[in-house]
Amino acid sequence: MRTFRLTALALAALISACRGGPQPVANAVTPSAPPAVVEPVRLTLVGTNDFHGWVMPHRATLPDGQKVEEGGAALFASYVARLREDNPGGVLLVDGGDLFQGTLASNLVEGAIVVDVYNLLGYTAVAIGNHEFDYGPVGPGPVATHPDEDPLGALKARVGQAKFPFLSTNVREKDGSHPAWLGNDGTTVVTVKGVKVGLLGLSTLQTPQTTNPANVAGLKFESLAQSAQEATRALREKGAEVVIAVAHAGGKCTDLSNPRDTSGCSKDDGEIYAVLDALPPGSVDAVVAGHTHQTMGHFFGDVPVIETTGLARSFGVVELYVDPVKRRVLPERTRIQAALPVCGAVDATLNTCDPLRLRDAKGVRMVPATFMGAPVTPDARVEALVAPAEARVEVEQRRPVGVEIKARMPQVYEAESALGNLIADAMRKEARSDAAVMNAGGIRADLPVGPLTFGKLYEVLPFDNTLAVLDLTADELRRFLTLAYGGRKGVFAVSGLEVTLGACMGPERFKGVTLPGGAPLKAKGTYRVAVPDFLLRGGDGVGALTSTLPQERISLLQGQDLREVLTAYGRAQGNALKPPALGRVRMVKSEAPCAETKP
Repeated sequence: MRTFRLTALALAALISACRGGPQPVANAVTPSAPPAVVEPVRLTLVGTNDFHGWVMPHRATLPDGQKVEEGGAALFASYVARLREDNPGGVLLVDGGDLFQGTLASNLVEGAIVVDVYNLLGYTAVAIGNHEFDYGPVGPGPVATHPDEDPLGALKARVGQAKFPFLSTNVREKDGSHPAWLGNDGTTVVTVKGVKVGLLGLSTLQTPQTTNPANVAGLKFESLAQSAQEATRALREKGAEVVIAVAHAGGKCTDLSNPRDTSGCSKDDGEIYAVLDALPPGSVDAVVAGHTHQTMGHFFGDVPVIETTGLARSFGVVELYVDPVKRRVLPERTRIQAALPVCGAVDATLNTCDPLRLRDAKGVRMVPATFMGAPVTPDARVEALVAPAEARVEVEQRRPVGVEIKARMPQVYEAESALGNLIADAMRKEARSDAAVMNAGGIRADLPVGPLTFGKLYEVLPFDNTLAVLDLTADELRRFLTLAYGGRKGVFAVSGLEVTLGACMGPERFKGVTLPGGAPLKAKGTYRVAVPDFLLRGGDGVGALTSTLPQERISLLQGQDLREVLTAYGRAQGNALKPPALGRVRMVKSEAPCAETKP
C-alpha cells in the first residue's frame, strides 16, 4: 500500500512537470499587480490685476498708418478658454484689484460693465483695490454730501451684482469687525478637481491716501502681514489644502528671465515683500499681486508671485500640482508664466502688439496671434456684452472740446512733466491763486497731439476731482510740500513755485521752495494754493496738514472738475495748448547712495 502511494505521487509530479510547472495550491496567496500610479492634481491659477475698466481693447495707429489693438476683455476671454480646454475644471481665475476706475466705459456706469464681464468670464474671486472706493455713493457725486448718501454705495452695488466674492481680510469696520456688506471675512473656500482651495484678499494700506479719503473714513486698514497670517491659519483650519493670496499690494521685478532669481526685485518698492517675509513656510501656496502696475513672475522661497502692468494688456499663469495622498502642493513642480501679452495679431518679428514697441519699429508686419497652438480670436459673447457700452463711449470719445494740442505731452510720474505743469497752470488761472500743486497720480495717460476730444481728455484725467483752494502760510506751504514729495507718490507738478528735491525718495526729499526766479517766500501773509479736492481731503499723504486747516481757509470750487478747468484754459489760450517749459523742479544729487526705504 505504501509503495502504491509513493508511485502515485511520483506520477503526479511527472504530469505537473510536463504541463509546464507547479499547479496552484489550495489557499495559496496570488501576487497582486503593482498599484497604479496616481498623478498629482493640476490646478491652473490665472491672474489679472489693475484692470481699471479696460473692457475694450487699447487701439493705436502706427506711423505707417497700420491699426493695432492690444488687450481688452473679449480677446482675453479667448486665452482663458484655451486654458480651460487644456485643464478642464482645473482653472481658478482671480484678480488683484482695481477693477473699475479709469475708462469712460466703466466710469459712466460706476463699474457695472466690468462686473458683467467678470461674471461672464467666470472669475473665482477678486481683491478689493484702493480705486474700488473712488465712486463713493451711487450717482454722479464722488463723495457723499447728504446724510442719506452712503459713501460706499457704489461699491456695495457692485458687490451685490457680482457672482464672485470681493475679498479683503484687512479691511475692517472701526470696531475691528469684517464689513457685513462684503458677505465674507475676506476669505473663501472653493473645491477645484476635488481639492479644497482657500483664497484670501488683501488691500493696500495706502488706500486712504490713494482714493478719496472721505469715502473710507468709516473703515480702517489693518496690517497686511498680520491679517494674512490670521487668514491662512483660519483657512487651513477650515480644511483648505491649497491657499492662494489675492493681494492689491505688489512689488517690482525688472527681469522675468529666471523666476528663481529675485535679485532684480526692488524690495523697497512694494508691500507684498513684508507679507511674504511674515508668512510661515507652507502657509500660502501662491500670490496674485497688484497695485504697483509692475511685472512679477518669481518664486520667493517656494511661493510663486505674479503681477502684470495691468490695464487688461497681459495676464499671468501659475501651474500648481497637488500631491493626491498628502493633499499638499508639490513646490518643485510649480511653474510660472509671467506677463503673457493679450494680442489678436502680433508683429512677425517682434511678436508683440504693444504700440509703444511697434511705434519705432521698421517694417512692421502684423500676423494672427496664437496661444497654446490655436488662433486667438475675440469671444463673441463678450463682444456682444460690451457693444452697448462701446457705442456709448464712442459718441463721448469723439466729441471735440474745441482745443488743439500742439505737441504730444507724455504722462510722467517720477520726474517733472510738461503735462503736469500745464494742468497746474490751468488750475492756478481758474482759481486765480498764487500757486497750484497737482499730484502725479491724478494724471493717467499721455495727451496726444491734434484736436482734443473728450475721450482723450478723460483718459488723462479720469477722476472726478474738483478744484479747491487752500490759504497757507509760508511755513504751512513748506510743510505741505514736504508731505507731498516725501510720500513716494511721484513728482508733484507746481505752478507759481519752484522747488528743489533730493534724488533719494523719502521723507527728507523736499529741500526747498521759492517763487519763480528764485525769490524767497514772504515770511508773513498767506498764499492761495490751488489743489485737487483729492489733496484737500488728505490724499497722497498730505492730510497731516490739510486736516488742521480751519474751514475759513479752505474753498471748494464746486462744479469745476479738472477736465473742465483744462478745457477752459485751452480756450483762453486761443483754443490751443502747448507744453510749458520745464525747470520748475530741480533735482540735486545725493552725496551718499540712496538708502532703501519702505513705502
